[in-house]
Amino acid sequence: MANLEARYRDPTAQNPSKATTSGGSGVCMMSTTWRDDQHPSFINFISSFLSANAFRLNFVPIAPDFIFNCGGLSVAFIFVTNLDSKCISPVFSRVQKLKGQFAHLYVVVVLPTKEQNELFVHSYFKYGMELGKPTFVPVEDLEMGFEKIVKIALSRGVCKRQDVITKLKAERKQSVQAMDVFLRVLTSIPGIENHDANALNQAIGSIEAIAKASKEYILQNTDLSADKAEIISRFFRDPNFYMSPKINRSEKQVI
Repeated sequence: MANLEARYRDPTAQNPSKATTSGGSGVCMMSTTWRDDQHPSFINFISSFLSANAFRLNFVPIAPDFIFNCGGLSVAFIFVTNLDSKCISPVFSRVQKLKGQFAHLYVVVVLPTKEQNELFVHSYFKYGMELGKPTFVPVEDLEMGFEKIVKIALSRGVCKRQDVITKLKAERKQSVQAMDVFLRVLTSIPGIENHDANALNQAIGSIEAIAKASKEYILQNTDLSADKAEIISRFFRDPNFYMSPKINRSEKQVI
């Protein structure tokens, strides 16, 4: 154990592009119970690795071993660093319990030997695990295991941000389309142009609100002339006005 610290790789050398990241990648919460079961040198490695990847580390009494918050998404991890026959049952019981509590749960298992790998495979089916629910990630050593955890957390955070951006783009598109319909409706009123329609939108709001607005209210809250305010008021209130045939201003009268 005395030489354990020396075998850990330099975390800043593994992700040099991350070491200079401006701003934070997110927050990592480590279970105090899990921390107390690990060698201090490994905890130091984790701390340095997180710092190099712009994560803030907190020690808290949580049920999973780690919870990462990246891009507004929480991802939970169980990190089994030493699998043997004594801990098999508690590990899988814990997995069954936590998978119902966390939408995004991963189980990282260190399997450096053939015997441990065989024990894991046998136990996986013995305890009735469903493929991908949750996802198990076998690794060869501790450092690789934690690197996998950070990479998974980062990738899930990126996916979440991309999903948010996609939704924002869709909402913007809907907003633009709605504004286009708004302009077409108002500019169909004789004498009302884009500038007038935009002024009405900013000062009064929806077409429904404009239809209810009086001539006086329109004059008080916009720069429209009295004639235009009168036309808008009549358009939405006088059936003889809005049902009468309109001349398309884009067409020239043919004599």
